[in-house]
Amino acid sequence: MKVIVQPNEGIAPLLTAVKRAKRTLDIVIFRFDLDELEDALAAAVKRGVVVRALIAHTNKGGEGSLRKLEQRMLKEGVTVCRTDDDMVRYHGKLMIVDGRAAYVLGFNFTSADLKSRSFGVIVKSRRIVKELTRLFESDGNRTDYTPRVRDLVISPENARSRLQSFLQKARVSLDIYDPNVSDDEILALLAKKAARGVRIRILGLLEEKWAKSGFYAKPYPGKRLHVRAIVRDGRRAFIGSQSLRRLELDSRREVGVVIRERKAVRRVERVFKEDWKLATQPKKKN
Repeated sequence: MKVIVQPNEGIAPLLTAVKRAKRTLDIVIFRFDLDELEDALAAAVKRGVVVRALIAHTNKGGEGSLRKLEQRMLKEGVTVCRTDDDMVRYHGKLMIVDGRAAYVLGFNFTSADLKSRSFGVIVKSRRIVKELTRLFESDGNRTDYTPRVRDLVISPENARSRLQSFLQKARVSLDIYDPNVSDDEILALLAKKAARGVRIRILGLLEEKWAKSGFYAKPYPGKRLHVRAIVRDGRRAFIGSQSLRRLELDSRREVGVVIRERKAVRRVERVFKEDWKLATQPKKKN
């Protein structure tokens, strides 16, 4: 596994993935405004790559742009499908290249997200790539889906149970990036872990009623936070599109992955420590 860190790496990892595709490229889109990436997808089609785009049926304030994107991609030779409207949102962000590598992203294909703190992870496990392809095809064909791979966290099917289990196993520490931690069941679990001595640090927003529950919570110190990531005991990590809030755990399509490779975990941990240090520094007086 390899971690992509934003805003450090920008569009380069995405362009590299598209330009290296030889046979197939599947992309799941919730938001998209990157002209350079759109051109790269069109170029891939021209050199014979079968490009399939699964585009969300809706997003907040952007349905018109989604429909225009569909029309442009169809003209470029991309095979376009639209998600069903049975869920509030189809919010996952994925790319699957040649059936060999999957890009599980916490950020959208937008200039704003590339300038935000976020992460993605490049996965080459055959089981995970095959399972994400099955998810892509299930959502594209609007058929029922049941997760079969433990390390994939898919909302609404298994996200709550998998993330509860992930958090429950913490013994020393939990470092959490999350723009909106608000699920009472999850927060009650975190409060119990804190009471048992687990250090819990959150970069993002936390509901006021949980402010005295033993958590250390700070606003992200940079311009914009658009990531959902957790590091547990410095040994495991989670990166995905779902916040720890009820809607994203139970009512939307969200996609995440548990990371076991220590090198990848350590990179997320290092970035969190740097951001936490900035968040806790005293503000300078003018």
